[in-house]
Amino acid sequence: MIKAAIDRILELGGPHIIHNSNNDHLYTDGNLFRMDSCLRAEPIEIHSLSGLVDYISKTEDLGGKNYMAIVKSPTLVELVSELDDDQERETLIEVTAQVPEFRFERFIPNEEFIIGLQSKFLDEHDRGLLLKFAGGVKTGTVAEYGDTGVGQKATIRAGVSALKEVEVPNPCRLAPYRTFTEVSQPASSFIFRVMDQNGGVACGLFEADGGAWKHEAMRNIAAYLEEELKSFEHILVIS
Repeated sequence: MIKAAIDRILELGGPHIIHNSNNDHLYTDGNLFRMDSCLRAEPIEIHSLSGLVDYISKTEDLGGKNYMAIVKSPTLVELVSELDDDQERETLIEVTAQVPEFRFERFIPNEEFIIGLQSKFLDEHDRGLLLKFAGGVKTGTVAEYGDTGVGQKATIRAGVSALKEVEVPNPCRLAPYRTFTEVSQPASSFIFRVMDQNGGVACGLFEADGGAWKHEAMRNIAAYLEEELKSFEHILVIS
């Protein structure tokens, strides 16, 4: 008797699928979720493109099936499978670039700016000019002037004791570390600004290329993978 009552309670608990003969539609009185027929593993997380190439070159997990290496951003690449019986793709590898953080789009203390410029940017283009300017600017001398737009002037140390007034270099071209180290770091234009702040000088870099560097970085990643994986015909590289 008790077992029958429990079975009846479970039966009433649903969910139930009901057929409406008036409009020939099916309805349910509960939430139903389709159960996938294929099992999928959690993706492996790595941090280099060379690691992805090594995995493809040495693993037996791929089994001769077709896969895609998808460049999703300058810092993310995924290796995914072809569609399975559930019309889903399995993500085998997630590759995320570990890039140093530099605080763009805001003013930061002069000393922090100089250290960041030296350690997180390639030594090319206008980096040396900005280091010279930021390292010599004198507190309390930053001034704005009007022309066809807005510029800046400041007094910098020109020698042991000499001072001179110069214009802030703008726009400037720089190549920060913003993508995987195996590929070229795209250079882009920045607006460089300085200001007097809390008894010192603060500097800021503001991106001025509309994000075009991201597309260049993704093309560089795709080109690298296409070259390194050219002997694997079952791997398609897309970006």
